Amino acid sequence: MTQPVCPSPELIAVVQRWNDAVRTKDRAVLSNMLSGSEHLRYQGSAEGESWSGALFRKGFPDHVAEIPEFDWDEHSLEAFECGAVGWAHCIATLRFASNQKAMLHRFTFVLHLEDGVWKMVQLHVSNPIPNMEKLGIEHMALDALVLAARDGFRQDQREGMASVMFTDIVNSSAIAEMLGDRVWTEAVRKHLDLTRDTIEGQGGQLVKSLGDGTMSSFSSARAALLAATELQQRNGAQQDEPRLRIRIGIHSGDVIQTDDDFFGTVVNKAARVAASATPDEICVSDATRLLAGGEEDLSFGASRSVFLKGLPGEHTTFALKWSQT
Repeated sequence: MTQPVCPSPELIAVVQRWNDAVRTKDRAVLSNMLSGSEHLRYQGSAEGESWSGALFRKGFPDHVAEIPEFDWDEHSLEAFECGAVGWAHCIATLRFASNQKAMLHRFTFVLHLEDGVWKMVQLHVSNPIPNMEKLGIEHMALDALVLAARDGFRQDQREGMASVMFTDIVNSSAIAEMLGDRVWTEAVRKHLDLTRDTIEGQGGQLVKSLGDGTMSSFSSARAALLAATELQQRNGAQQDEPRLRIRIGIHSGDVIQTDDDFFGTVVNKAARVAASATPDEICVSDATRLLAGGEEDLSFGASRSVFLKGLPGEHTTFALKWSQT
């Protein structure tokens, strides 16, 4: 019988102990957590940082001792296990005391149960460099994929491409506390009516309202962007108090629809993109920007790299420009 792959809180704790030992240069812990197997492997970023077996086990504490003191800012850590084997992935920014440079690092680990104790059997550390600098090329596969998927999703499909939009009222908790439940509930109701009317007017589907926010789906990135622009304009033109400010995030990709809800990593990323937006801003992912193409009535700010909570690595986003009419 095949054993299932499961998320592993235990291995997250093991990797965190390892990371702490590296940061504090704890030689005893580092040596003890490495596998006794001659198949132990390590791969770093720099030329020559490829070691194995007893040589690595003996020399790694000395290697760590040479690393300048650094502060550790962990962005994500996930781990999984299947029987006696486990693996983990970690993204963190290291700021070195020697030059105050902050650099993003990626770590992967393979672990194995040895006499009932998890041991590191393979480690990889990388400090990423942009493709153009590293390879002299830019990858074009995503462009081809996006072009092929532009018109691939219809609203009546159960799965496929969609642009998912999240909206959120800024400082809602403070406003609600100031106004009281009755006034706040009425303000949110009016705002949600406005939001629904705008979304449906652009051919979108309001999937759900989330307290003071919404999640909606569109069959095209352009429709989502036009809805977002119109919503910011209509909301900004409201004269009734309280004057609400909203932030909007949009991401495009594969979704799966079950009854009236949507699932998939695209939904999670769309929510995180929205969370990264500032008040009155429309923030979109690079995939949504690519799908929109070169429409003359849509204008974007410069690209920016951001960390999105719970998602590994850096992500490229753009601010969709809009103005009050």
